[in-house]
This record gives sequence, structure tokens and C-alpha cells, in this order.
Amino acid sequence: MILRFFNLQWKQFFRSSYWQKNVVINILMVFFAIYFMLIFLGLGFGLYPLLKEQFPNQDPLLIVNNYLFYWLLGDLLMRFFFQKLPVMNIKPLLTLPIKRNSILHYILGRSALSFFNFLPLFTIIPFGIILLLNGYMTSVVFTWMFLIVILTLITNFLNFIIESKSAETELSFLPILAFSGILFGLNYFNIISFTDIIGNTINAITTDSIFLIIPIAILITLYYANYYILKQKLYIDQSLKAKTEIATTTDMAWTRRFGSVAPFLQLDLKLLWRNKRPRSSVFIVAIGLFYGLFFYPNPTYQNMVAFYVFVGIFVTGIFMINFGQFIPAWDSGYYKLLMSQNIKYKEYLSSKHKLMMMSAILMFILSIPYVYFGWKVLVVHFAAMIYNIGVNSHVLLYGGSFNRKKIDLNQRAAFNYQGTGAVQWIIGFPLLIIPMVLFYIPYKFINFEAGLATLIILGIIGIVFHQKIMIAITKKYIDSKYKMIEAFNQDN
Repeated sequence: MILRFFNLQWKQFFRSSYWQKNVVINILMVFFAIYFMLIFLGLGFGLYPLLKEQFPNQDPLLIVNNYLFYWLLGDLLMRFFFQKLPVMNIKPLLTLPIKRNSILHYILGRSALSFFNFLPLFTIIPFGIILLLNGYMTSVVFTWMFLIVILTLITNFLNFIIESKSAETELSFLPILAFSGILFGLNYFNIISFTDIIGNTINAITTDSIFLIIPIAILITLYYANYYILKQKLYIDQSLKAKTEIATTTDMAWTRRFGSVAPFLQLDLKLLWRNKRPRSSVFIVAIGLFYGLFFYPNPTYQNMVAFYVFVGIFVTGIFMINFGQFIPAWDSGYYKLLMSQNIKYKEYLSSKHKLMMMSAILMFILSIPYVYFGWKVLVVHFAAMIYNIGVNSHVLLYGGSFNRKKIDLNQRAAFNYQGTGAVQWIIGFPLLIIPMVLFYIPYKFINFEAGLATLIILGIIGIVFHQKIMIAITKKYIDSKYKMIEAFNQDN
């Protein structure tokens, strides 16, 4: 039965329209996989001599064991954001005489074959071979290798439990970030030394392999915990249950001052507040606001004034970029209905533009405290705000006319690539890189003020000719309207 499931999954994968339409992306993912495998392989062969050279009086194996805490913590975080439980179209199978146990064991067993579980082997095996060549006991080395594999699988199944619980919350990524940050902080400030606890535990197990029974028992417990969590959802009527929520209404009377675009502006604001993915995107703005703290205090970037433009564009335009690159895919669920109404397309797009413009102004005001790092930072942020309003907002709106992928508004925002296509990758260049170039050329050959003036003048030109630009953008959307309707009717 397991082989039949595997055969069905194989055919579904290669026969799907998604595979055929995204061959380039799949090839790119293969290159990324090979790249990381080579990195881990190099780490496996180079780790022992590197540690021996840096710490000649210490045992490299003990050093690695002491730092496995950071590896386990980082592995859990990476899995949470990137690894998903293998998906299988089980509804047709539930009507057939197939045991649910077989389906569940297949899904969980397939998760053990994840790339995340194979990748550490490219480091573990070479490092273990080098340990054997340097006189380590065979029993110790093989016990250590087997233990690391068990820990990897424990992290695998622990991640799925965290995923299932966090999916029920709105800001699902914040608890795991907070938990990981607390563990890291407790260890960093020596309040609780997790490096010593993990290191001593692994040393004890490798010394006496009888203690392997403990991590094996934890692995079996986590496996069956996942089994029973999935078993509760493995019913046909589970997906047919209607959600009941208390409806809340808001007047948003203040939006009426924007005239004919007010209904669309209200629609966007309600979309941002009532749906999971766009609402999470709003909270990501807070992370973007503090983005400059990674660069401005760092002495390395003190003389890289051109890089200030990149930070300024990002800080003042974080919401604009995050929201604007998926126009009109945010409305993909009801886009056909929207386009069947007697509305003016220009007013629909103008509401998006006004929302992005207000966000840029608000983000600049909130970023004023960055003047603590110098007046240059503040004026760069001001120039970036003008450029975002006059140029980048129009670039985002124009790029949206090429969007052809549907977005599920109930999915979380963090590391969610649904709706992401070639447009989102390509549009990053004119949004972030070109402003740096436009600033740097006059800055290099004239002065700092000339670079700022270039950005501000271009932004003002965009603001002055906004109406004419919107006419051209609207025409592009109208030309692409039926293509977008057809694309949004399909599942990605």
C-alpha cells in the first residue's frame, strides 16, 4: 500500500500543471539543493582540521557536542519557516476501503525522507569518517552519528507539532521566535547553560550507548503525538464544518474625505484587518521599522552613505512593498465579482495608491528617531519617502498588472510564497537597487546633496504626473483583466 501511495504522489507531482508551468523554478531549487549539499559536505570534511587548528588542546568532538544546542535551535527555526508536512490529496482515498493507519504512517514516514533530514548527513558522515581515521573508538563514532540522526528526526516531528498548534493563532511565527530568543538569551547570559547541558548529555550517551533508549523513546513519543493529531483531522466531514465567528463591523467614516475612492479604501482596510495573511503583513511592518538598527550602529556602514538609501527605501516602504507587490492578487478570491460591478478601474487602483502613500508618510514619521545616528540618516529617509510615493508606488501598481497567482487570505504571511511569481522577484531590482544607483552617481561625482536632490526631484515628478501615469497603468490593467480573471479562477 505504501508503494501505491508513493506511485500516486509521483504521478500527481509530474503530471500537475504547477510542475509544467514552473520548470525554471524547480530547476533553480535543484541547484540550491546541490549548493547546500556541497556546503555541508565541505563542512563535514573541514570541521575536524579547523577545530584542531584553532583549539589544539581540546577534543574536536567535545567542541562540536557543546555547540549542538545552536544547531538544534537553528534547525528548528528553519524547519518552522520552510518545512511543511507532506501534502497528500486524501479525500478520494477516504471513500475507499483503505485503512487510515496506512495513510497516516505513509505521510509521517514520508516526512522522515525530507531534504531537511538528509542534509545533515552530508556533514555527519564525513566528520564521522575523519574521527575514525584519527583513532576514535568505532563504537563511540557510530553511536554519535546515530544519535545525531535521532535528534534530527526529533526536530522533524517536534516542528510538525509546533506547526499544528501555531496555525491556530494569528501571529503564528511570533511564539516560536520568542521561545527561541528566550532560550538563546538564557544561554548567552549564562543564566542556564544549554550548551553545557546538551553537550554533557550527548557525551554521556556516546560514552554509554545504552542511554540511546532515551532519545529513541522521545522520537517514538513525538511520532505518535503527530499520528493522533493527524488522525483527529482524517475525516471527510472535517473540512465541511463551517466556521462560526462573531462578526464585527466598523464605520470607517474618516475615509469618506477621499471621495470616490473611499469604498475601495474601506475594502482594503477591512481586508487588512479581517484576514490572516494581510493582517500578519501589517505586523511585519514593526520588524521593518527597526531594520535600520542592524546597520546604522555598525561602524562598517558608517562611510557607506549610498547604503543608507537602501535602508531608507526599505524602512519607509516596507508596507508599500509588502502590500503593493501582490496587487490585485489580494482580491483574487472575489476578483471576478469585483470586475462584474459598475466601477471605475482607475478609482480601484487609486485607492491602493493612496493606501501605499499614507503608509510611506507614516513610516517616515515613525522613523524620525533615527536622527540619533545623524542628520544624514533623517534626510535620506525623507528623500526615500518622496521617491517611494512618486516612483515606487507606480512601479508596484504597474507590476501588479502581471500578477497571475491566487492568494489564500487565511494563510500566514511569514515565509509564505503563495502568490509569488517571477514578477515579485524581478520587481525588487527597480524598487531597491535603482534608487541606490540614482543616488550614488551624483553623490560620487558631485556631493551628498546632489544625490538627495536626484531622488527628491524624481519623486516630485512622479507626484506631479500621477494622474497621467495612472491613466497608462489603468489601461494596462484593463487589457489584462480577463487574463487575470482566468488565472485567479485556478488553484496555484
